[in-house]
Amino acid sequence: MEDVASWRAGWREYVWGGFAGAFGETLMHPVDTLKTRIQSGGQFIVAHQGHNEVGQALRFIWSVDGVRGFYRGVVPSFIGSLVTGATYFGFIETTKDWLEYSKPSLTGPWAHFLAGAIGEGLGSVVYVPCEVIKQRMQLQGSCQSWSATMAKINKSSSSGLASYMYYTGVYQAGRSILLKEGFAGLYSGYFSTLARDVPFAGLQIMFYEGFREALEYSHEKKFLTEINITARKFSSLEELVMGGIAGGVSAFLTTPLDVIKTRLQVQGSTHRYKGWTDAAKTIWKEENIHGFFRGVVPRVVWFVPASAVTFMSFEWFRKQYHEKINDSVHECGAGLGVLTKGSVSSSPFLPRPLSSHESRQDQSSAGNA
Repeated sequence: MEDVASWRAGWREYVWGGFAGAFGETLMHPVDTLKTRIQSGGQFIVAHQGHNEVGQALRFIWSVDGVRGFYRGVVPSFIGSLVTGATYFGFIETTKDWLEYSKPSLTGPWAHFLAGAIGEGLGSVVYVPCEVIKQRMQLQGSCQSWSATMAKINKSSSSGLASYMYYTGVYQAGRSILLKEGFAGLYSGYFSTLARDVPFAGLQIMFYEGFREALEYSHEKKFLTEINITARKFSSLEELVMGGIAGGVSAFLTTPLDVIKTRLQVQGSTHRYKGWTDAAKTIWKEENIHGFFRGVVPRVVWFVPASAVTFMSFEWFRKQYHEKINDSVHECGAGLGVLTKGSVSSSPFLPRPLSSHESRQDQSSAGNA
């Protein structure tokens, strides 16, 4: 019965995580557009638009396409983030609890890293095709700017550019890529995406949980003389800050992997790079260390608020749900006169407590009672 209740609670967290992830990604999509154009390394039509720095890309997009140019590809981004956010947070919560209670020897930072990495990996099946479509639409910009740029290019001498048609939407883009490049086109850079997202997802949740545990420890140490130590409750501001820092640090550390992934996914049928290793060697040879950190500023600027909002939103959704359920159970128990200490946390029909720290404390209290 407890396994069924845990599974049901976990699916709620899949839904919360999906919407939280999609909200955070969509909010910062304009910054992601800048990052993608800068990291493309002169591929696609960006080679003829001079997007080498943040200022250049910002001025060009604003002058040619306006606000709409920054939101090109936002639909596939939302779809991919919705799925990945669901698997990420849902799998984190279910796996983390299983590791902590069934395999206590695996608890700690690596348990969080493993849960986040696997959750992100599961979502990649849907996320990668959405990422490919999103990035190509971001590089094309509006139909007007794309047509103007293509008019200046001799298509006969630019086979890579001539092979592309303008993508009017998600379905048309996906169908076009599938017909011309097959599934290999939709999943181009798949393993490089995993090489970037798996460590990023693992590091992000590891840092976030580490910050939470550090604050919980300081709280316990501060009130060590108290007879009853209540579990540390985090404010939305604290969760916002912890999520932002965790996302920013993780984004900075994995920027080289993001550059390689972007180059492989936007090259299309030109095949400038033969694979992940060849891309890494070529970038190092032609651009040195600077090439691996192209777009690091917009990437970090993008992930700090996106991660902050995502984690805060997820925790807020979960808090609201738990508070509503707990209030209902208390009212029902008070009316029947059967509610006892620890019954809320130990009931097999209720979701898990808000954190592993609170869960362990409630179980201990129930046992002593």
